[in-house]
Amino acid sequence: MTGTPFSVTTRTTGAGAVVTVEGELDVATAPRLRAGVAAQALGPGRLLVVDLAGVTFCDSSGISALIAARNVAEAAGSGIALAAVPTRVSRTFGLIGLADFFPTYPSAEAALSG
Repeated sequence: MTGTPFSVTTRTTGAGAVVTVEGELDVATAPRLRAGVAAQALGPGRLLVVDLAGVTFCDSSGISALIAARNVAEAAGSGIALAAVPTRVSRTFGLIGLADFFPTYPSAEAALSG
């Protein structure tokens, strides 16, 4: 937690919602991701895309927030996908057994069209 700027922005598309995360996703910022996801209008046939292209760091609290986002999407009957997962985060997912837990795409646009 170095005070690096952090932001969560959202946009709605015809297929669902995109939540874009930038900065360090950690114990101090994970609640903002959870709130951003909770504010989305999800439902059957919709897709929640979490765009991680701007994430510079992700600790266990950030991973927990991503798992919580998956649970929220599934409870609403929506799908979830991660977009532009940084290599270091992808490597961590592999190490902790989450490599196949989330569908991943190179970009939010690819996730929405895929």
